[in-house]
Amino acid sequence: MPTWTVHPDEPGPFPLVILYMDALGIREELRDMCRRIASVGYGVYLPNLYYRDGGPSFDPAPLARGLVEPAMMALNDALSTAMTVRDCEALLAHVHHNPAIRLPAAAIGYCMGGRHAIAAAAAYPQQIRAMASLHGGRLVTDKADSAHRLIAGMQAEAYFAWAQDDPVAPAQHASLVQQALEARGLPYRLEWHPEALHGFTFPERYCYHKPSAERVWSRLFSLLRRNLSATPSIPKEFS
Repeated sequence: MPTWTVHPDEPGPFPLVILYMDALGIREELRDMCRRIASVGYGVYLPNLYYRDGGPSFDPAPLARGLVEPAMMALNDALSTAMTVRDCEALLAHVHHNPAIRLPAAAIGYCMGGRHAIAAAAAYPQQIRAMASLHGGRLVTDKADSAHRLIAGMQAEAYFAWAQDDPVAPAQHASLVQQALEARGLPYRLEWHPEALHGFTFPERYCYHKPSAERVWSRLFSLLRRNLSATPSIPKEFS
């Protein structure tokens, strides 16, 4: 699984942040977001979730015209949470062999990555202490592994950034996600961004909304500070 990594050019180890890509795949825009996270004191893993299919990426420009590449959606549809949970196990195990990185970890997912960040936090609740879904799509389905059903297994503090106008994340989905968060009884924030569209955090996309995107960065950095400052440790199952 090709995984791009970045951390501060200072003595570590640094807490791990796993960044789950959107459906467009790995590109410099995502690497820049990883660099911003690393600049404030974290080690970041950016796995290419499409590695089983050669790791392709897609041009975001057609999205402005309402065009979605069928190949991209086919990869999105084929990528199950069971697959990415296994991938997360490998990433957490790799920490033991990387002197620059330590646990605990956070999982941050953009668009498609939102549901995979939830699945990772639910599968590894002792290791993943913070989780964020940013304009996450398809968080509610009728399947047994629907992301909103997996929330019950998380022990992480959670942040959900919701775009006001988002066809893949309608208000009724937000309501079900919030019910699951409330039932869990742990800290969370579900925040609406009223002037934003789906994908609003990406600076190179037509829908970028800087005020909302910067608010998300502020929420993320606060979330990471609160939850990833614990004494370095590597759980026994990953040693």
